[in-house]
Amino acid sequence: MTSSTDQPVFLETASEQGREFIALFTKHQRRIYLYILSMVPYPSEAEEILQNTNLIIWKKAQQFEVGTNFFAWACQIAHFEILKFRKKRGRDKHQFSDEFVSQVAEAVEENQDVFELRRTALTHCLSKLRKKDRELIQRRYQGDNQGKDLAGDLGRPANSVYQSLGRVRRTLFECINRYIASESYSHE
Repeated sequence: MTSSTDQPVFLETASEQGREFIALFTKHQRRIYLYILSMVPYPSEAEEILQNTNLIIWKKAQQFEVGTNFFAWACQIAHFEILKFRKKRGRDKHQFSDEFVSQVAEAVEENQDVFELRRTALTHCLSKLRKKDRELIQRRYQGDNQGKDLAGDLGRPANSVYQSLGRVRRTLFECINRYIASESYSHE
């Protein structure tokens, strides 16, 4: 249901804090999923846990303090949902130990600023690439395309595509390192 401003009605009636919560919730969905996926062996399990996590996040929305770290808060909820899922499912040979899951959760929390900085740097550096280089990287990594598949699609020899990918990866690597160094320097 939409209103005359083409916004869903719940967004029009939501407070500024509610709208910010919705924006943070939406922004971090993929990261929360990847966090969960790092702790369970199967994507289908990660999706189920994400759904349960999202329900809890919505139920606890009033407890979130805007201005604090949404991702860390959501990962705490996800961590408990992972433990609950594991307990309900019981142990099998494909399951990580609870101790390992807790250690991974701690590592993610400790390094989330670094991950976010690297993600921001990658986005920045991708935008700086020439259009054809950016498209090559996107075709390689957003799909399930291997270099030889791309070569066939592009009508180029596989060796040429591999060389181009290597050159673009090096360019991205150097750009990301420069970006991180400049960000680190500017915060000192």
